[in-house]
Amino acid sequence: MKVVIDEDSCRGHGVCASECPEVFTVNDDGYGEVLVDEVPAELEETVRTVAGHCPEWAITVK
Repeated sequence: MKVVIDEDSCRGHGVCASECPEVFTVNDDGYGEVLVDEVPAELEETVRTVAGHCPEWAITVK
């Protein structure tokens, strides 16, 4: 599974990084960033939940 953050939509709330730091971080500019190319199977459910918690709906799971 892949996950991407729409850079134009992200407003830097940091929900993704706080809920799943294994997959997301906040970059030097204060916006969410994906750390992995492929989401580990054991984190897929968590990443889907995090995507639903994003206030800007900037996270897409593929």
